[in-house]
Amino acid sequence: MVADNEKVVRGFFEAVSERRLEDLPQFMAHDVVDHNKIIHGEADEPGAAFDGLRQQLAAFDPLTIRVEEVISDGERVVARLTQRGVNGGAHPRMPEPTGRSFENEAIWVLRVRDGKISEIRAVSDRLGLFLQLGWEWPQTD
Repeated sequence: MVADNEKVVRGFFEAVSERRLEDLPQFMAHDVVDHNKIIHGEADEPGAAFDGLRQQLAAFDPLTIRVEEVISDGERVVARLTQRGVNGGAHPRMPEPTGRSFENEAIWVLRVRDGKISEIRAVSDRLGLFLQLGWEWPQTD
């Protein structure tokens, strides 16, 4: 099971990097829950991660995700990643593309059930992302 779950996760990141949105249902459950919002702006409901990924790929072209390390324990798969991209499209945080590139690290914790990703939790170097892209840091009210 562990090897199969790792294969699902690696396939998922490969599909995202290759912009194969039509293949995402092969790797993600239809009601996948993204606890951390892949991109700010998608609805907070099961399955919204599909739209979040579409928004992410629209904002960053190219966007590549290299899997550096995978650790598995049953249903949970942790992936340490290097993400690279160029802000060439609109993003909810920055509607005007900057044309600037970025590279940062991220850790994703995914739950794989019945051969599909059912939950996503992720952290990344967002400060580094904002600085590299020239975005203003969000202000709190």
